[in-house]
Amino acid sequence: MNDTKVWYITGASKGMGLALTKQLLAAGHSVAATSRSLETLDQLALGNRFLPLEVDLKSEQSIADSIKKTLEKFGRLDVIVNNAGYGLGGALEELTSDEINENFEVNFFAVVRVVQQALPYLRKQSSGHIINISSIAGFAPGFGWTMYSAAKFAVSGMTEALANDLKPLGINVTNVMPGWFRTNFAKPDSIAYNKNQMEEYAYLRQYHEKMKNIDGAQLGNPDKIADAFLKLVNSPNPAINLFLGSDAFNRAKDKIEQLNLQMNEWKEVSFSTDFPA
Repeated sequence: MNDTKVWYITGASKGMGLALTKQLLAAGHSVAATSRSLETLDQLALGNRFLPLEVDLKSEQSIADSIKKTLEKFGRLDVIVNNAGYGLGGALEELTSDEINENFEVNFFAVVRVVQQALPYLRKQSSGHIINISSIAGFAPGFGWTMYSAAKFAVSGMTEALANDLKPLGINVTNVMPGWFRTNFAKPDSIAYNKNQMEEYAYLRQYHEKMKNIDGAQLGNPDKIADAFLKLVNSPNPAINLFLGSDAFNRAKDKIEQLNLQMNEWKEVSFSTDFPA
């Protein structure tokens, strides 16, 4: 039986999206890959199973057109991977409205738009899998990435709720929270920093420097992402929340343990607001 699938991947010209696209094509799957510019996808001109798409993720019409082209070429749509995004470093007080809005536009609202435009086709098929790439920062935030974490928390929350809503329709949804992968995510073309820097928040710069210094030494191997995703979409009981990478897994485990301790410490206060039984 032919178990190859048709994948639609945003942000496929670099990072995790690029690695995933290459590995899926090598494994015989079909991929519709989006980028802001077709030129950035020239490196992936790998035959008839590859469809490069220039897409403006801020435009519903651009996304709708790209999904229509995917259906016209491949006849179906099996897996949506919302991968496009970028980091934003800076304290909340330092960030401008434009910096915040742009980060949410790309990291959160683009995900919403893609899902909305894909759902009519997935509902008609009564099948499909939506994979939204959040971040471990969308579960256990670090220091100096307040609004990036907020956008990724929004992705995680929306994805988990969406999984409940779409399960009866035969559509699976997974929230993927990666840790550090050896991609270009730590490089300037994937990270933005606040332009307005306040002396009072100088201590946060050390965490931004950590991001720069870890480049090339991350634990995660991007060439192994495709295998993980194939196990996910082929599972009869796919994970709703998947921590990708041992660093993400361990960071999440620490957060859960801390949360349990805090809940028990404040249990009396939590219960104190109920009406008497």
